[in-house]
Amino acid sequence: MQATSGQMTAPVVQALLKDGTLAGEWVVDPRNSSIRLQTKIMGLIPVHGIFHEVTGMGTVYPDGGISGIVTVAAASIDTKNIRRDRHLRSADFFDSGNKPDITFTADGIRLTDGGIAVTGALTVRDCTRPLSFDAATSVQGDGEIWLDAKVPINRADFGLTWNQMGMVSMNNTLAIHVVFTRP
Repeated sequence: MQATSGQMTAPVVQALLKDGTLAGEWVVDPRNSSIRLQTKIMGLIPVHGIFHEVTGMGTVYPDGGISGIVTVAAASIDTKNIRRDRHLRSADFFDSGNKPDITFTADGIRLTDGGIAVTGALTVRDCTRPLSFDAATSVQGDGEIWLDAKVPINRADFGLTWNQMGMVSMNNTLAIHVVFTRP
């Protein structure tokens, strides 16, 4: 089956997995992938950041199963505020000097009506929690798979509880755009 550009429906993804079209090794394209962080201060003021360093790899098995890892350099956070970025890199938050990587290890996918559900585990500061989320997938051109998702995260689940006077929300959203290509 020939992959086509654009959003893939669950039956198309299922067919591509079943016939082996997607089987093999894939790598994250760091130039075209992004992980964005969204939160609020004082419950009202939105704060946006981007992690500039995203790497990883994945495997699609002939039976349609998957595994992989996406790694984000914690120190690469950029909110366009140097003082805030320094604080986010500190031991109050990511502790990027001692815990340089944030990782998501994927161990499965399940087809849904709107795309796929990804299962795995997220590790922040050596604290690992199971994480599942719905994602949209698409094949772009002749060898890119795009995965897009908005994933709610409670930072307290990972021990990031610093919160001066309760001003910073514990609830955050990761906006994920990961582009996989063949090595």
